[in-house]
Amino acid sequence: MSFTLDRAEDVLTVAVDGQLIVTNRQEFKQAILDAADQGVRIVIVDFTHTGYIDSSGLGALVSLSRRLRDVNGDLRLVGLNDDLRTLFELTRLDALFPLFASRADALASR
Repeated sequence: MSFTLDRAEDVLTVAVDGQLIVTNRQEFKQAILDAADQGVRIVIVDFTHTGYIDSSGLGALVSLSRRLRDVNGDLRLVGLNDDLRTLFELTRLDALFPLFASRADALASR
């Protein structure tokens, strides 16, 4: 997996390319935590190019969401394919994470 970061003021967009799994979740999580420490409050994670997230990846997202909420921030997910959307619905994590079709939709909900 690789990811790119794009920051504009207090909004960070993280575009993920590949699977979010146990071997890469810590690097992903740390990059977002570092940004939160530098004033980012809204994190948009774009999963357009992601086909799989394992349980450790889900755990990292839950942890990040809690951390951002502690500083009055928010973690928003965009670009989920049908399988990932079903995963979030079955685990009821769609109640924790706002899910959006696009980055523009996620930004519009500010």
